[in-house]
This record gives sequence, C-alpha cells and structure tokens, in this order.
Amino acid sequence: SQAIAIIGLSCRFPDAPDAETFWRNLEQGRESLATYSDEEILATGVPPALLNHPNYVKRGTALEDAEWFDASFFGYSAREAEVLDPQHRVFLECAWEALEDAGYGGEARPRRTGVYAGCTMASYLFHNLLANRAVLDTVSAYPAILATDKDFLATRTSYKLNLKGPSLTIQTACSTSLVAVQTACQGLLGGQCDMALAGGVSIIFPQKSGYLYSEGMIFSPDGHCRPFDANAKGIRCGAGAGVVALKRLEDALRDGDSIRAVILGAAINNDGAAKMGYTAPSVEGQAEVIAAAIEMAGVDPATIHYVEAHGTGTEVGDPIEVAALEQAFRKKTDGRQFCALGSVKSNIGHLDAAAGVAGLIKTVLVLQNRKIPPTIHFSRPNPRIDFEKSPFFVNAALAAWPAEEGPRRAGISSFGIGGTNAHAVLEEAPAPNASEVLWPGQLLVLSARTGSALDAMRERLARE
Repeated sequence: SQAIAIIGLSCRFPDAPDAETFWRNLEQGRESLATYSDEEILATGVPPALLNHPNYVKRGTALEDAEWFDASFFGYSAREAEVLDPQHRVFLECAWEALEDAGYGGEARPRRTGVYAGCTMASYLFHNLLANRAVLDTVSAYPAILATDKDFLATRTSYKLNLKGPSLTIQTACSTSLVAVQTACQGLLGGQCDMALAGGVSIIFPQKSGYLYSEGMIFSPDGHCRPFDANAKGIRCGAGAGVVALKRLEDALRDGDSIRAVILGAAINNDGAAKMGYTAPSVEGQAEVIAAAIEMAGVDPATIHYVEAHGTGTEVGDPIEVAALEQAFRKKTDGRQFCALGSVKSNIGHLDAAAGVAGLIKTVLVLQNRKIPPTIHFSRPNPRIDFEKSPFFVNAALAAWPAEEGPRRAGISSFGIGGTNAHAVLEEAPAPNASEVLWPGQLLVLSARTGSALDAMRERLARE
C-alpha cells in the first residue's frame, strides 16, 4: 500500500535530449565532456589572467539548446520568454513531456496533481539579464524576480499546466531532486494529491566556461570524474533536467497506466552536527537514511543487486558512501560482492539540484532494460575501500542483469551539502496483463499545436 508507480518521465541531459538517447549513451559508456577554446571562454567574460592560470581547467558539460523554448506553446510572449530563466523554461517543457509520457498530456488528468521541484541559483539573472541593459529597460525589477527566482519554479509549472495539487519548491543543494521525489511520494501516500510531478533542473550560466582547480577541493583537476577509483580527484559540474510522473501503485494498476518502475520506499534525513564540518559527509547519517528506505520498502537488502550511488569521485566522499552502504546492508546480510555500484556523474558530471533525479532516471532505465551500464573511468579501486569484504563491486562494463528468484531491485542515493540525505528503493514494474488483440493493425494518433511540431514528432517517433 506504500508503493509508488513511476508512470512517466522526461529528461534533458548533456548529449541526450530524451531518455532513449540518454540510455544509449549510458550503454556505450559515453562521457559528455567538452574542451572549450580560449575564444569561447573569453566570450563568457572570463578574465585573460584567469584563463592563463596553470590550474584553470578548460573543460565542462553544457546542456545543448538550453536557449531554445517553445514560448507560444505555454502562452508566453517573446519578451516574457527572454526574461524567464532557462531553468524554468526547460523544467516546464520536461514537466509537459513527463505528463505526455505518462499518458496524461491532455486535460484528462487527476485534478489534484502536485508539483515538487528544485533548481540551482539564478545565474541567468546575474550573467545575462543584469548585464543586458536593453532587456532591463523593458522590464521592472519585480517581474524579473518572478521570472528567475527559485521560489517560483514549482508554482509556475502548476499555473501553466493547470495542476491543482500541492506545489512546492524544494532546496537541499545536491540532494534537491531526490528529496523532491520522496516528498512527492509522501504527498501521494498522505492523500494530498493523486498524481505528482517531481524532479529538478540545473543550468549554470555562462555554460561554456571552465573552472579553477584547487588542491583539496571537490573539483577534478582534468574534468574527468572517476567514482570509486584510486585516481579519483573530484567532480565537474554538469547541466540538465529531469521530471518523473508518479501515482500510487494501486491507482496506476487500476487505471491501466504504463508503469516504468515502482518506488517501494524512500527516506530523507540530515546528518546533524556529528561530522567534521558543515560541508562534510557523515557515515552515520547516510547509513541511517539508507536503512530507513530499505525498512520502509520491506525488503531484504540481499535482494538489492544495483545501487546508483551519489558517487562524486572524491578521495574522502566515496569511502564514506561505501562505508555507509555497507553499514546499512550489514544489518540483514553477510553476502559479499553481490550488488553492483554505479554513478552517472562519470558520464554527465554533477548536476547539482538535478543530480538525484538524473540518478533516479538512470536507475529506472536500468530496471526497464535489464542491463547495468558501465561506470566509466574505473580501473583500480580506491585503496580506502575494501570492496572484497563488502556487499559491493563497481560495475565497469555493460552487463546483463539476469532474472533472480524475485523481481529486480535497486537503490538510489543522493546527498546534499549541508547534510540532507535521500535514498530510495526501486523495483522493476509488475508484468502487464496480456491484452486481447482485436485488430491486425493499430491506429497511432499524433497531436501537436503546429505543423512544424507535428513534423518533428513524426521524425522523432521514426528514429525511436
């Protein structure tokens, strides 16, 4: 009775405008990492002295076409769209696509549909609007704040899509979007809504700029993220967005929804003060939230054979995360190396407020495709992690996920600076009931608001 069905999803990640492309990239072990020219970096306003610093890393992960937006589709004028933060634009489009993917693209959706979401700071306001006098002369301060501030991400989505359930913007740093999913699950289980959209978005402007590496900090010296590896030196930032559509499992089964995966249990907590510092991770805090999610799911951790880790690829963070996972799993099992570990950050970087939902969507696709993609850049384990005595191993090559005695199950972790931790336990979707074939062919109906949009939809469908 506590299970939540994921009935739809949408995502925009580097080199992946949709979930199908994202999965192909994961299967192939693709790394989305660009090296920027000096001209590109200087065009963003980076001082030449910084550009020439020996520790300045001229690499990054941008979100393609972040500047594009179908303004008229959502009832915006060109001027309104220009002021609106691209994070809000992209999230709004993903929210619509998630509803369509769930089969609720029209008005026939539950009246009490909630929105739970979060985003990164409004860098667009500082780097684009405030630096563009021509735009500022046409809009007053208050509309600019409404168009760019974090507070209005969820409610703008509810307003534009006419969704009348709870509408909450959630901010817990790196764990934001998985916390949003957990909060949405609680809203569904508590009867506050009958369907929910949950996720996050992070696009930092200017996009095509590097960063200054500093020894001992969290950023990688070369732009590569190497989770759990002996050469792990840190993260790089990424950009992207993801939204999932959720319903109570019993309702989804009753309504004949297409179920991608099931959330059996999800939990959140905070580390409190029992750690080295405010930004430091905590073994106890992480272990407690993982154990709480497993307990809520009502499963034996020995039946969980994949965990999508927070996996930042830092020398200290990775050993703490594995220690926390081991502590939670050891409450019920003594098994060794039966559970694969992965981290999407090796592919697309750390998506900040959207990091959790990126890992969640990856995990859903893993369960659906019954394959575990490689965690790239892993060759030799971090010496601080004793994998051989733990329940875990790092999955470094594409591997089939064979059927076990029971359904396939996976975990997903996301931890935020400041100590708010989230973990969820997922299970593959129940087998659909066989439907009677009444006709030799089926009519596939497409709908769009413009002819060009219809053409693009047909082309996309043909590619898939």
